[in-house]
Amino acid sequence: MSPPHAPPAGGVASTTRTPRIAPWRVGRGTLPVAWVGGPEVRREPGERRPAMNSRTVTVQAAGAALTGDLTVPPAARAVVLFAHGSGSSRHSPRNREVAAGLRTAGLGTLLIDLLTEDEERLDLRTAELRFDIPLLGRRLVAAVDWLARSPGTRGLPVVLFGASTGAGAALVAAAERPDRVRAVVSRGGRPDLAGAALDAVRAPVLLIVGGRDQHVLRLNEEAARRLHTPHSLLVVPGATHLFEEPGALGQVTEAARQWCDEQLKTAAG
Repeated sequence: MSPPHAPPAGGVASTTRTPRIAPWRVGRGTLPVAWVGGPEVRREPGERRPAMNSRTVTVQAAGAALTGDLTVPPAARAVVLFAHGSGSSRHSPRNREVAAGLRTAGLGTLLIDLLTEDEERLDLRTAELRFDIPLLGRRLVAAVDWLARSPGTRGLPVVLFGASTGAGAALVAAAERPDRVRAVVSRGGRPDLAGAALDAVRAPVLLIVGGRDQHVLRLNEEAARRLHTPHSLLVVPGATHLFEEPGALGQVTEAARQWCDEQLKTAAG
């Protein structure tokens, strides 16, 4: 999967450098992200991890049957709904790695295909659906509504995690469901693709961009200036669009976990 108009990949990020966090001032002040190590869950030797409830689900969205992988840990605090980028699917290894890390922090995850198999085959030939942000946004809304009524996730807050073009769809869905979406995280995203919906988002937004992904970084800086909700821009030094450099994706996971923690605590308080 290649980012639209993104610079070519190359180079290796230092795993010892702390990402630069650029908080943006909004009406209610600045909401920075604290960068500290996540809590380690200590277990006695031989102690097993609590079993997670994992299943493949089908979400109906205006006649389209969308397949997803839902995993909910015991006493989950929220569910993170992933929106993959162009040319990808719910099997994206990067999203699955981030999802696994978030589950260890007590967050459920739903990785879902936003296109049907027939649509994916069409899109592989024509690329006409991967940029249909209104369509993808409507399907994410259907998934948010499904989580709200499904046993095991009913009543849990929803966090949207969008990658690449999926970030545009995530922001559209967040604008449509302000009462259900608690926060948004964008990884190497295209928030500009959300169009007018970007101005209507009310959930706090974390924008994560690779330091060497210059084109996408500029788009995120412009999008941040349009947001009217608490938001922050995190730049991972040395990382390119796919965060393939050693340690880069781990920094994304930790930042997303902290963002979820902060927004869930803020809402609870």
